[in-house]
Amino acid sequence: MSEIVGHLIGGQVVTDHTRSLEVLNPATGRCLRQVALADQAMVERAITAAAEAFPAWRNTPPISRARIMFRFKELLQANADKICQLLGEEHGKITHDAKGELQRGIENVEFACSAPHLLKGEHSKNVGPAIDSWSEHQPLGVVAGITPFNFPVMVPLWMYPAALVCGNCFVLKPSERDPSAALLVAQLLSEAGLPDGVMNVVNGDAEAVDTLLSDARVEAISFVGSTPVAQHIYTSATAHGKRCQALGGAKNHAIIMPDADLDNAVSQLVGAAFGSSGERCMALSVAVAVGDATADALIEKMQQQMTSLKVGPATDDENDFGPLISAQHLAKVVGHIDSAEQQGAKVVVDGRGLRVQGHEDGYFLGGTLIDRVTPAMDCYQAEIFGPVLLVVRVNSMRDAMDLIDAHEYGNGTCIFTRDGEAARFFSDHIKVGMVGINVPLPVPVAYHSFGGWKRSLFGDLSAYGPDAVRFYTRRKTITQRWPEGGIREAANFSMPTLD
Repeated sequence: MSEIVGHLIGGQVVTDHTRSLEVLNPATGRCLRQVALADQAMVERAITAAAEAFPAWRNTPPISRARIMFRFKELLQANADKICQLLGEEHGKITHDAKGELQRGIENVEFACSAPHLLKGEHSKNVGPAIDSWSEHQPLGVVAGITPFNFPVMVPLWMYPAALVCGNCFVLKPSERDPSAALLVAQLLSEAGLPDGVMNVVNGDAEAVDTLLSDARVEAISFVGSTPVAQHIYTSATAHGKRCQALGGAKNHAIIMPDADLDNAVSQLVGAAFGSSGERCMALSVAVAVGDATADALIEKMQQQMTSLKVGPATDDENDFGPLISAQHLAKVVGHIDSAEQQGAKVVVDGRGLRVQGHEDGYFLGGTLIDRVTPAMDCYQAEIFGPVLLVVRVNSMRDAMDLIDAHEYGNGTCIFTRDGEAARFFSDHIKVGMVGINVPLPVPVAYHSFGGWKRSLFGDLSAYGPDAVRFYTRRKTITQRWPEGGIREAANFSMPTLD
């Protein structure tokens, strides 16, 4: 009988289920284990465990919460090999990439370790005669996170370390495609000393998501995924009176200026477009070349570098990237390449039909470069989410910026240039949430916040960093007065003032 990946509820792993799903190794197409799918009752059980743990956790001093995070960080580092092995098995992520994912997640734990500082309020003495005023950051209660397959460890760590140190209890619904790493990491929190019920994990599909969205005890929802689902999550959560941040899709452009250091730009583009098989919301998927001469030189150098790309299973750390997550997703990405070709684009480097020796049933696609793409093409409009780089040719930087601004997504972008004036104008005026200057993947560090514009983010606050503290707490402002000498004043029916 296959191993069952269960849920973590009230500090215990629960494998009870009426439905399950196969968890496949995308490098082989073979079943590794089964994942239990939570029904409504199971999700409600997790919410109940979180709600019961909340009063005591809310009153736990922030420094005590932070000390658990310090121990948690040490356990993540001690168990890195096991975590990365699970990422490789279920996601196909090459070990060097898996280690990078884990490290970026650990940086968010490090940020959460500063809970006593993060939760300091503001205090003003004598705002009026014998009147003091101050603000506090108070936890919401039970909060939930719904996370995608492409970063099974990092994205959950964007959410619950901050939520927990702010005094909330958490229910995580990770992707059912690669659930094991998320469950292991949550168990390490228990080992670090987190009280039972403060952190819970439920594996599931739409039934689990709908329960989290509708249960009145869940105060807030964090989500990362595609834009159509993000919009649904945001609309449903807010209709149920919940706070919500829902991060959606992306179409990240890189402008290549004529004065760019082209060798450096090409190296950066290759890694940013094809790393993690292009299955990341910050992947660079469009190179916007300013001028035909720039585009021709870019294409030539890209072709040269792409000949050395190594694609294969996670077990070989010399590979640059691995398989796509599923046969269905592989077919979808190949469909975008087919469509581009049919609509008049030129496939310069074709990754279709790749077969990896010994892994012929894996979901592999080689790095693909497509030139002569136009904004009217389907491949340009869609988030491909695979190792595919499109090249669009424009005549000027202004044309390039207009192109980016017109797209429905506004997650990340960058410019390659030696011109400081051009870089400053670009970063000031482009309508995108995260901007790089000669940096192709401008993912903010943990003490800043991550979030796009337009249809890449639904909600007012970004993920992790300072925005996480604002999202996972409510501000309460308290004004107190202790009249001196026991003086009793007459009733005042005018609007109170400080005069």
